[in-house]
Amino acid sequence: MDAFKVVLAEPRGFCAGVDRAIEIVERALELYGAPIYVRHEIVHNRHVVEKLRTEGAVFVEELDEVPAGAVVIFSAHGVARSVIEEATKRGLRQIDATCPLVTKVHHEADRVAKRGSHIVLIGHAGHPEVEGTLGQVPKGAMSLVETVEDVQRLAIDPGRALSFVTQTTLSMDDTAEIVRALQAKFPHITGPTAEDICYATQNRQNAVKQLAKDCEVILVLGAPNSSNSNRLVEVAQVAGCRSYLLETAADLQDSWVAGATAVGVTAGASAPEVLVQELLHALRTRGAADVETLRLTEERVRFSLPQELSQS
Repeated sequence: MDAFKVVLAEPRGFCAGVDRAIEIVERALELYGAPIYVRHEIVHNRHVVEKLRTEGAVFVEELDEVPAGAVVIFSAHGVARSVIEEATKRGLRQIDATCPLVTKVHHEADRVAKRGSHIVLIGHAGHPEVEGTLGQVPKGAMSLVETVEDVQRLAIDPGRALSFVTQTTLSMDDTAEIVRALQAKFPHITGPTAEDICYATQNRQNAVKQLAKDCEVILVLGAPNSSNSNRLVEVAQVAGCRSYLLETAADLQDSWVAGATAVGVTAGASAPEVLVQELLHALRTRGAADVETLRLTEERVRFSLPQELSQS
């Protein structure tokens, strides 16, 4: 295989919300001892989940799998209010690892629902974050759209106050197109005072757009169920660059990089740096001669731990 260079995106990998969620589980294990129960994957990455499992975390999908009185952590994606109510009813000790940027969307949805607005949520059906956001308001107070076509099918009283919020890990370009469609159909619709798509999602997508200008191929490390990782692949492809999603270096196929002179590498917000380094090693064995970094911005965001952990 011919020699090629690797261009490594920065920023990449863990964001502040993921760092915080993992630290919450680790801190809870230190304070309360194993087992600590976590509803749903704490973040969408198998490597992270398996590491925490070896340390004593037990991952469950439903609260009836958690013994009464045990500690349960809600994942970074957030949960519906009904989940919190059920946990309280079961006498579970709750720790909320919801990303603060997701919590901001929850608060926005609650605020506009209380003033009587119907809410349009832009997001992917079935994603845990979307399920959590839908569960912040009474049934029927929020409609979910994924595409411009979904917007055209919306049947909402034109006299009804209307607002929109978005999932935090969407493609910025796709979301902007859906927002334009909403504004065209419902000129009176209002949006959040600040962008719902999180800073880390924006930064990683911007970096991929830059990578696509210089690379024939872009490799994205992330889980198949990771929304922000899948969006990175899509952003690269829209920019005209071949792109592939890998969970680990073991997924790398020789044909993906064959003939390339420059290969871009990045990682979704829940992919640990160790996986990036393993991929770089795999690329070196296939002819990568140089690794250079494309640095767009420096991320200095850090979120504090929940009060019950930070003061213990």
